[in-house]
Amino acid sequence: MDWHGIKPLAADLEAQRVAIMGSIARDDPQEALDLLWRFMALANPVFARCDDSNGIISPIFHQACEDLGVVAVLAKASPVTLADQAFDALVVNDYGQFDGLISALAKALGPEGLGRLKQLMIDLSNRPVEKRAAKDRVRIGYGSSGPIYEDEIAERSRVGTVKLALQEIADAQGDVDAFIAQYEADTRTVPKIAAGIALRLLAAGRADEAWTAIEAAAPRKSRGWDWPDFDWEDARIEVLEALGRADNAQAARWRCFERSLSTRHLRDYLKKLPDFEDVEAEEKALDYARNSTNLSDALYFLVSWPELNRAAALVTQRYKELDGDQYEILTRAADALAAKHPLAAILVLRAMIDFSLTKNRTSRYKHAARHLRDCESLASAVADFGTHERHEAYVARLRLEHGRKSSFWGLLV
Repeated sequence: MDWHGIKPLAADLEAQRVAIMGSIARDDPQEALDLLWRFMALANPVFARCDDSNGIISPIFHQACEDLGVVAVLAKASPVTLADQAFDALVVNDYGQFDGLISALAKALGPEGLGRLKQLMIDLSNRPVEKRAAKDRVRIGYGSSGPIYEDEIAERSRVGTVKLALQEIADAQGDVDAFIAQYEADTRTVPKIAAGIALRLLAAGRADEAWTAIEAAAPRKSRGWDWPDFDWEDARIEVLEALGRADNAQAARWRCFERSLSTRHLRDYLKKLPDFEDVEAEEKALDYARNSTNLSDALYFLVSWPELNRAAALVTQRYKELDGDQYEILTRAADALAAKHPLAAILVLRAMIDFSLTKNRTSRYKHAARHLRDCESLASAVADFGTHERHEAYVARLRLEHGRKSSFWGLLV
């Protein structure tokens, strides 16, 4: 199936899913449940025949997976039968279509079904590994450590399937210790994993253990890189709050803001302050952002907050530092600044134009041409360009430096 056929295929699949979840689910839930399992069985052959890199088809199967949980409850499905079906599905989850299946089915499975599924997964983990003779092994590629064999990939898949399933079952059963047991001791010190463990311990009312778990995985700082691990930082803040250490939680929020200019952490920080103190703290934060050494992060933050006066001042003072390759940030900034700060918007647009022409990014010429037309429109609203080139002078310089790039200038005719 080529890319032309993806959208019609997606529309057909969605129409069938909707039909199942409509009158069929309402009038005959058991029939709808059977149809949903058959529908999900289409996933592997469908994905094997088409490129879904744009994510057009995947959401349909993910929604159908969620639908299984809804209809299974309506159908009053046998927990044991449902567990067997879930097991059969998870071991052929080649494209992730059954990700989240256990949590979707948790209510319908109940204690009996979850226990059955857990035992099936344990049995799978204990199944003897087939040892193939060297001559019978199928080599499917090469890695940094040598050949990669088909049986190795299959074994990794089995181990991964069991581990993820047992974690989801533990969550569904509210068994924090069973969840933690799926990780080796060393793995529990990985910040992201430690964050998940800590939050589960916290939800179980075990705040002291949550603190031990989160602190055992403090991220290591590398030279020149101090970006927060937000999963770990957010979990740590929650644990601090649960332990009654509000001042430490506030300090952690502020530190996250300082390191990343995170609007979320700053807003959370300000919400916790007494009245009137938040105004002074906000001014301090906005000045901190404006003086940041990372111009792109600072501009993104000030535009997002929004604090357009400071954003405009930042651009006009440091426009030579603008990275024209950061077009997502710069396009958003130009749009935000255009109404009240046309000069700043022009300087932002010029940064993208200059980058496209200087670096010969021909694929961006059409955007650069549009930006130049926008500059012309905005120039009429600028009373004083100050030390910056007027629009006519800027265009004249572009023609002098890039006059031979006819594919660009042709877009302006």
